This record gives sequence, C-alpha cells and structure tokens, in this order.
Amino acid sequence: MRTPILAASLFLAPVAFVASLSGCQSTMMMMKEQVGIPKREQLVARVEDVQEAQQDAKKEFQSALDQFLALNAATGGQATDLEKTYKRLQAEYDDAKDAVETVKKRIANTQTVSAALFKEWQAEIGTFTNQGLKQQSQEQYNQTKGEYDQLLSLMQASSNKMDPVLNTLREQVLFLKHNLNAQAIGSLMNRERGAIESQVNTLIADMQRSIDEADAFIKQIKK
Repeated sequence: MRTPILAASLFLAPVAFVASLSGCQSTMMMMKEQVGIPKREQLVARVEDVQEAQQDAKKEFQSALDQFLALNAATGGQATDLEKTYKRLQAEYDDAKDAVETVKKRIANTQTVSAALFKEWQAEIGTFTNQGLKQQSQEQYNQTKGEYDQLLSLMQASSNKMDPVLNTLREQVLFLKHNLNAQAIGSLMNRERGAIESQVNTLIADMQRSIDEADAFIKQIKK
C-alpha cells in the first residue's frame, strides 16, 4: 500500500512538471520583451508556429493515408513484401504521432503568450483617464480577443480530432502486424478503406480551416 506521502508525491509530480514548463515559457516571453520583442509580435510568431505544425501534420496524415491505401497493391505480394508494407505504414504512423504532439505543444505555447498579452492589455485600459481613448482601446481589445478566441477554438477543435484518427491508424498498423497475409489485408481494406479515407480527409480539411483562420488573425493583429 502506498503511504500518503508517496501518493501525494506521485500526484504532484506531473502538476509540478506542467507548472515548470509554463514557468519556462513565461521566462522566455519576458526575456524576449527585454530585447525589444513585444507580446503582440510573440503571439504572431506562436500562431505562425502552430500553422507550420499543422501544415506538417496535414502532410503526415495524408502520407499515412496514401500508405494505407497502397495496401491494395500489396495484397497479392509475397510475405516479405507485406512485411515491408507494414514497416512503411508503421513509420508513417510514428511520424503522424510526432506531428500531433508538436501541434498540441505549440497551441499550448500560444495560449501562454495570449493569456499574458490580453491580461496586460486589459490592465492598461484601466489606466486611461481619457474616456474616448479608453473606449477605443477597449473596442480594439474586444475585437482582437474575439478573433483570437475564434482562432483558438478552431485550433483546439482540429487538434482534438487528431487523436481519434491517430488511434484508428494505430489499430490498422497493429492489425497488420498480427496478420501479415494477403487475405487478411484484403479483408481489412474492404472493411476500413472508406471510413479511414473519410476520417483523414475531414481532419485535413479542419486543419486547413484553422490555418486559414490563423492567416486572417495575423493580418488583423499586424494592422
């Protein structure tokens, strides 16, 4: 039986790790400000990082889908060919998994910067004595915050859809590992081809919408 102290330490360890990561991001953000890179520019850079990661993820999922669809050509092959096909699909899955983790990490980094930016902006609005300037600044804040919230929602929605697709690919790879014969692969293709193709294409379309929304947000915030 775990002692209360051990149980508490096991619970607090991941919490402390996350807090440490958040602290590192905050420190980096302040260091960049000290060398003349304001939070607004940092946020734009973080959004661009997410865009880049989503573009990479799109390519990896498309490549994994192409490799899966290529199983049709492998159903008449020898055992050695099927083994090579499985290994290629496994490699594509691994690349897609890495891409998903990168997207999630970069979205988290974006949230760290945006939270600091909007907190600072709102606090500064409160220091205005000129009511006209205060109202104008508040309106600009509301517009930018609303556009960012919409962008973040799209980013998170497409990110959340990655895991189910990734899990589907993982199960196909695992099935192939256990059944490296033409009959099993042919059966798999007949059952799963349409569903997997639809899942991946929907995910890619969602990521593209997020990428396009990021473009619009970047243009707006740079005005």
